[in-house]
Amino acid sequence: MKQQLIGLALVAAAAGHVHAQSEVFLCVDETGKKEYKNTGTTKGCKKIDLPGITMIPAPPSARKPVVQTAAAKPSASPSDFPKVDGDTQKTRDNDRRQILADEMKSEEQKLANLKKEFNNGEPERRGDERNYAKYQERVATMKDDISRSEKNIEALKREIGNLK
Repeated sequence: MKQQLIGLALVAAAAGHVHAQSEVFLCVDETGKKEYKNTGTTKGCKKIDLPGITMIPAPPSARKPVVQTAAAKPSASPSDFPKVDGDTQKTRDNDRRQILADEMKSEEQKLANLKKEFNNGEPERRGDERNYAKYQERVATMKDDISRSEKNIEALKREIGNLK
């Protein structure tokens, strides 16, 4: 029932935007699954009539564009916005720097382990890889993991560099 309502709503929405759409068919297959189609060539399809879409215009106040004058400049932050003193901000920045440094260290360790296992593109074959395609798939996954880890390290370096 829920799928039918969603499908009907989508069809109704699409019909409002596409004026060439003239016929909609409700098709039910042998398992009872319902589909909405624009052709009734499949067995079990019946043409349905959809109600027209009623469009209600927005209220006049919502349609007026907002023009900002020089006298009505927005402030950087609201007056009741909580302020943080310099020492608290420095503590937060140092904590963030330490967290990023820890993440960088663990990511570099992960990259070193991946490169060691990768063995310059010739990792050891495992016993469960009798099929060479499985071995190649694992090597490709390892390459992807190494690339992802390198990108993570670059992103962490940029993030640390952006700190004040």
